[in-house]
Amino acid sequence: MGCDRNCGLIAGAVTGALMAVFGGILMPVGDILIEKTVKKEAVLEEGTIAFKSWVKTGTEVYRQVWIFDVQNPEEVAVNSSKIKVKQRGPYTYRVRYLAKENITHDSETHTVSFLQPNGAIFEPSLSVGTENDTFTVLNLAVAAVPHLYPSAFVQIIVNIFIKKSNSSMFQKRTLKELLWGYKDPFLSLIPYPVPTTVGVFYPYNTADGVYKVFNGKDDISKVAIIDTYKGKKHLSYWPSYCDMINGTDGASFPPFIEKTRVLQFFSSDICRSFYAVFGAEINLKGIPVYRFILPSLAFASPLQNPDNHCFCTEKIISKNCTLYGVLDIGKCKDGKPVYISLPHFLHASPEIAEPVEGLSPNEEEHSTYLDVEPITGFTLQFAKRLQINVLVKPGKSIGALKGLKQNYMVPVLWLNETGTIGDEKAELFRNQVTGKIELLGLVEMILISVGAVMFTAFMISYCACRLKSVE
Repeated sequence: MGCDRNCGLIAGAVTGALMAVFGGILMPVGDILIEKTVKKEAVLEEGTIAFKSWVKTGTEVYRQVWIFDVQNPEEVAVNSSKIKVKQRGPYTYRVRYLAKENITHDSETHTVSFLQPNGAIFEPSLSVGTENDTFTVLNLAVAAVPHLYPSAFVQIIVNIFIKKSNSSMFQKRTLKELLWGYKDPFLSLIPYPVPTTVGVFYPYNTADGVYKVFNGKDDISKVAIIDTYKGKKHLSYWPSYCDMINGTDGASFPPFIEKTRVLQFFSSDICRSFYAVFGAEINLKGIPVYRFILPSLAFASPLQNPDNHCFCTEKIISKNCTLYGVLDIGKCKDGKPVYISLPHFLHASPEIAEPVEGLSPNEEEHSTYLDVEPITGFTLQFAKRLQINVLVKPGKSIGALKGLKQNYMVPVLWLNETGTIGDEKAELFRNQVTGKIELLGLVEMILISVGAVMFTAFMISYCACRLKSVE
C-alpha cells in the first residue's frame, strides 16, 4: 500500500509538472499562432480583415472647426493694434466616409495604389450654428500679396485692383465661403489668368492621390506605409525628414507595435509627415490600446529639431529660425504664407502669440493623439488637432496693409478631426482579436498555475509520507 500510495503521489507530481510544462510549451506555440494569424490578416489584399477595413472605414470621422472671429478689424488695420479674436464653434462635418477608388494591386512590387475621394457633410446637430453664419476674418487674398508679389512696382499695380474692389485687410465671410471657397472680388479684376477662388480647404471635394502603399505581403513591417504620393517617391522610413513622405495615412500601422516605436503618418491636408511617441496605456471599450501623442518637438525650431529645417523659410520673421511652434507649409499652398501650429499656439514661442488676444492654449483640448491596438496596429481612436494661420507683413505699396507696423501670425481657424471605433465594431474586434488572445493567454496561465500547484502539493505530500515511513 505504501508503494501504491507513493506511486500515486509521484504520478500526481509528474502530472502537475507535465501540465506546467505543457502550459509553458503552449505559450510560445500560442504566440506563434497569434503572430501567424495577424501577419496573414494584416496584409492589404482581397479577403483579409485589414483590407476590408482599409477600403472603407467603418468608423465615423468628424471634423470640427472653430473660427477666430476678429473683434477689432479697424484698429488693427489703421493703428497696428493687437488682434482681438473670439473663438466660435464647433461647426462639424462628417468626413472620410467615401471608399477608396481605382484600387490596383502590383504583385511584383507588393504595392497597392488607389485614389482617396474627399467629401464633407455638414452636421447641424453637432454644430453651434449654420454654414451661413458670418465672421470677420483675414482677407486671404490681400494678405498674400506681399509674399506672392515682393516687387514694389507689381504691388503698386495690384493695389489698383484691391482699391477698385474695396477690399481691405479683413472681410466678412460665411462659414461655407471661408472653408470651401468664394470668388474673391480683387482677384476677379486682375486682367490676366489667376485662380480667383479662395478658401481654406479649397479645393476639397476631389480625389486625394494617387497613393501607392506597400501591402505587406513580402514584409509585414511595411504594410500600409506610403511608397508614392502624387508622383513623389517615398525616400526614407526612419527618421522623419520634413521634405519626405513617411509612414502611413494614420488609419493603421504595421502590427506588433512596441512602446519604444515612433509612429509616422502622412497628412495630405498639410503635405507633410508627422510622428507620434508613446504616451500611455488606456482601455478603449474593453480593448487595451497604446496612446501615441504628437510631441512638441514636432513643431520645434530647426535648432531644436533639425528635421524641421525646410519649414523655416523666413529668416527675419522667424528670428533666424529660432522661433518655434509654427511650420511654413507655403510650398503646399502655391506659395501662399500659410503656417500650421497646434491650436491656440500651444507649445509655440511667446512672441508668436503676443500680438493676438483671446487665445487659451490647453494641452488636453489642443493636443493630437492616436490610440493604436498594438498587436494588429489598427488605429481605433484618434484626434488630429491643427490650427491654420496666415503670416501678414506690412505693405507700404498696398493701401490695405500700409498701416501695419509689425508682422502678424493671424490665426484663421483650428480643427479637430476625430474618430472612435463604434460599439458594434468594438465588440466584433474583442470577439475576433483581443478575446481570443486573452483566452489563449488565460489557458496558458491556468495550465502553468494549476500544474505548479499540483506539483508542489503532491511533492509536499510525498515528502511527508516518506518521513512517516522512516519513523
